[in-house]
Amino acid sequence: MSYIDGFVIAVPNANREQFIAHASTFDAIFMEFGATRVVECWGDNVPEGKLTDFRRAVQAEQDESVVFSWVEWPDKATRDAGMEKFMKDPRMAAASDCPFDGKRMIFGGFVPVVSLPA
Repeated sequence: MSYIDGFVIAVPNANREQFIAHASTFDAIFMEFGATRVVECWGDNVPEGKLTDFRRAVQAEQDESVVFSWVEWPDKATRDAGMEKFMKDPRMAAASDCPFDGKRMIFGGFVPVVSLPA
């Protein structure tokens, strides 16, 4: 069964195009190392909740949008091997020129329990 890495970040609205370029570069590396799909979603309807919400989770400010992303892998073994290569890849040096505050990123690995065809 597939394995999913999920990410939520806050990106300054002024950095939208820079973020898309940044994501395109690094998402291609995920694909090179075995990912089957990468999706980057710019927040369009991200309401504020009464107790918790996406904006609070990443401490998004008024001039920032929430980005919800995931990387799909064929299985956890491929993910583990791919992420190890990804983290050691010399192209990661460019990640320091990030168009968002990486300290506010939340992420995790997930095992699908329900998966319907697209």
